[in-house]
Amino acid sequence: MLGQTYDGQNCSAARALEVIGERWSLLIMRDVLFKGITRFADLQRSQGVARSVLTARLDRFVAEGLLERRPAGDSKYQEYVPTAKGLALRPVIIALMQWGDRWVASAGPPIVFRHADCGGELEQRLACQRCGEDVAFDAVSPEAGPGATLAAG
Repeated sequence: MLGQTYDGQNCSAARALEVIGERWSLLIMRDVLFKGITRFADLQRSQGVARSVLTARLDRFVAEGLLERRPAGDSKYQEYVPTAKGLALRPVIIALMQWGDRWVASAGPPIVFRHADCGGELEQRLACQRCGEDVAFDAVSPEAGPGATLAAG
């Protein structure tokens, strides 16, 4: 959704931003994933976004496999249902919201995510796949992965 691509960068963050890195994109996906808003008119009303912008974003999400366009069961309209790829954005959006809660929400969090079973507030953590321990950011060491390429020159 950005005005450019990052063909010269071998970076998953850059590739992800090409798909969801525009303001309306994350807000639309937030409404689909957390508010259950799946119809075009309802998304437009919720966001106040121009029809052309919403149409472009939803078409892109369908093309990228984040959403599926399906007939709404009770009407002639269609709805946009998240796929597994789209649902995988939930922790990304929660992390962004929690960052905003900490750094830019002077009156406190407008939304709190709670564990449905016990009512505890959720928090995002980094955990090691091998040992399962929580890992502090200063104990993280990035290294080349299987998709890395050597820089030309």
